[in-house]
Amino acid sequence: MTETVASNVMDRVLDPLSRNLTVEAARILGALRLDDAAQARLEELASRNTEGQLTPEERAEYEAWVSACDLVGILQSKAQAWLNHAHAG
Repeated sequence: MTETVASNVMDRVLDPLSRNLTVEAARILGALRLDDAAQARLEELASRNTEGQLTPEERAEYEAWVSACDLVGILQSKAQAWLNHAHAG
């Protein structure tokens, strides 16, 4: 499955959530960030991935981090769009 197809599927699955956000929930989603340790681990894995030095276990961990970050990114995008729409109307 291509990234675009996966992203489109995820987007459609999360549409009901975004239609039911509150201002507070949208702001909380928008403010989500990795803690320092998680960010450092992700950067370490990304660097080692670029160098082709990940073990199979590290590759699985890296892919899990990327998937989680993609999900949060989609949620944040939906939350921001909801806030923009809520403030426009």
